[in-house]
Amino acid sequence: MEMLANRVGGEWSSPAAARRLTVVNPATGAAVAEAPQSDAAEVDRAVEAAARAFPEWRRTPAGDRIQVLFRLKGLLEAGLESLARGITEECGKTLAEARGELRRGIENIEVACGIPTLMQGLHSEEIARGIDEIMIRQPLGVVAVITPFNFPAMIPLWFLPYAVACGNTVVLKPSEKTPMTAVRLVRLFEEAGLPAGILNLVHGGKEAVDALLDHPKVRAVSFVGSSAVARHVYARAAASGKRVQCQGGAKNPVVVLPDAEMEMTGTIVADSAFGCAGQRCLATSLAVTVGDAKGPFTEVLAGLARSRKVGSGLLDGIQMGPVINGESKSRIEGLVQAGIAEGASVVVDGRGARIDGCEGGSFVRPTILRDVPAAGAIAATEIFGPVLGLIHVATVEDAIALINRSTYGNQACLFTRSGASARKFKVEAQVGNLGINLGVAAPIAMFPFSGWKGSFFGDLHAQGRDGVEFYTDKKVVIERWPAEWSRVF
Repeated sequence: MEMLANRVGGEWSSPAAARRLTVVNPATGAAVAEAPQSDAAEVDRAVEAAARAFPEWRRTPAGDRIQVLFRLKGLLEAGLESLARGITEECGKTLAEARGELRRGIENIEVACGIPTLMQGLHSEEIARGIDEIMIRQPLGVVAVITPFNFPAMIPLWFLPYAVACGNTVVLKPSEKTPMTAVRLVRLFEEAGLPAGILNLVHGGKEAVDALLDHPKVRAVSFVGSSAVARHVYARAAASGKRVQCQGGAKNPVVVLPDAEMEMTGTIVADSAFGCAGQRCLATSLAVTVGDAKGPFTEVLAGLARSRKVGSGLLDGIQMGPVINGESKSRIEGLVQAGIAEGASVVVDGRGARIDGCEGGSFVRPTILRDVPAAGAIAATEIFGPVLGLIHVATVEDAIALINRSTYGNQACLFTRSGASARKFKVEAQVGNLGINLGVAAPIAMFPFSGWKGSFFGDLHAQGRDGVEFYTDKKVVIERWPAEWSRVF
């Protein structure tokens, strides 16, 4: 079993008195690692190390800083299969899903390599007679990155390349459920030549998070997690005067119109709802059928849910792995029962799953609930598991109204052959990421990973130019050099 350590100021170490948390393979229930649960003193040690490293790093030319990222990309490409296997072992997703996660992370490294251009400022000559004005971008200082369990490689790579390339120093606090991938990423940054103290790693839970939010030398916080925790992080960090970006939860609907191609639509929606065992912030969790779409769509989707191959993500042919742990399995199954109590009926029941060879795993098979009450608690609750609720409405206007009543606004998708319906949906649906005839509207790295309402707290999102804007301060310089001061030599 791997004994994990913190990375502070270029040294790997663990607080002597720290409680240790066991990391479990969700497919087998076997313990695979232990990680220290750091206290406020350990967090302070990491922040101080980052603060000491900042002055030299921020003066390192941007063109030199990104050389680390070029080397990091090569290391990730070379070790992709090993890293993907590690993600599967601690997170549970299939190897194909783990490979896809790494590819998305590598995209962000590629974009961040453009920092010498992306950080460029503005210059206006002669804004008044003899006066010039320029705007430059400068790094903030120490920033904190707090990441969830479901994408242990991709989500850190939403933030770390931009923060480091812009000249900041970082304290990373990964999920205590999946800390092993974060350790491997930090080791790769180290191997790529990142100087000591630029990227520090602290394991822990709420105490470590709150210590980062309160620390006076932490200038900004990037977070991904549930909406309840995102709201807490945003409020507490902002109260300390920090810049904050917090990606929260979601209840992502897809709308299926009668003119949609049902076989294609069903396949795409099933992949969205049940991929990564439904544990992603862009997973489809509600399907809203319009008019005559209800019957054929339900039939297609039910067949796909029943036939989905569930098991250890390390095995060939497996389409869905376990949920993260037994606690999550119990919570998901309890929410399915709550939906039934509200009046929904079960089309496909994935509770009580038993997988040969993985008897200790935390498995919930694909589950479909029909006639979920639109005003009920289940329609508004982020289940974060392989559970899809079906709601039926009469018109596309009704579907858009249902979407817009939600407290969440992460994603919505529409399946149709009608350009007019697609345009109406694009204009009127109140979400940050919108898909037409696709089930996961995940922006590529050049675009911000958007989110509205209760799905995002802050102003600047992850990825691309938003990432550069978030991790830099703008400084405006106005210069006047009177001619009479000039001397000719």
